[in-house]
Amino acid sequence: MYNTGIIRFKLFNDLYGKLNPIEGGIDIPFEIKRVYYIYDVQSEVVRGFHSHKRLHQVLIALGGSIKVRLKTPDEEVVYKLDNPGEGLYIGPNIWREMYDFSKGSTLLVLASQPYDESDYIRNYDHFITTNPYRS
Repeated sequence: MYNTGIIRFKLFNDLYGKLNPIEGGIDIPFEIKRVYYIYDVQSEVVRGFHSHKRLHQVLIALGGSIKVRLKTPDEEVVYKLDNPGEGLYIGPNIWREMYDFSKGSTLLVLASQPYDESDYIRNYDHFITTNPYRS
């Protein structure tokens, strides 16, 4: 699927534990301008239901597991995030839904822009009809 993919972060592992450094513009393909995290989500709750016009994100499950459904007008892929050593890159024009949060899971999101409501597409039909990649 275009505009998506798993990024594996560098790992330093020794008797003191594991460390994954993440640098904007180096380990991820954009400068980080916003960071937020989602936690205490009940397993039956589904979040997301939107796309972005310009925003790039990397989603990282810091603990537990979370499933992420990504859609384009022609394709659908589901990723299971359960490794804090990797992140899911999601570029513009990709519909996303996060679900099946395991107990105690935390989802960290690194974003390329500050929050801007005008960048969101929240209506799925509008997403399909205005998507520049539709066939």
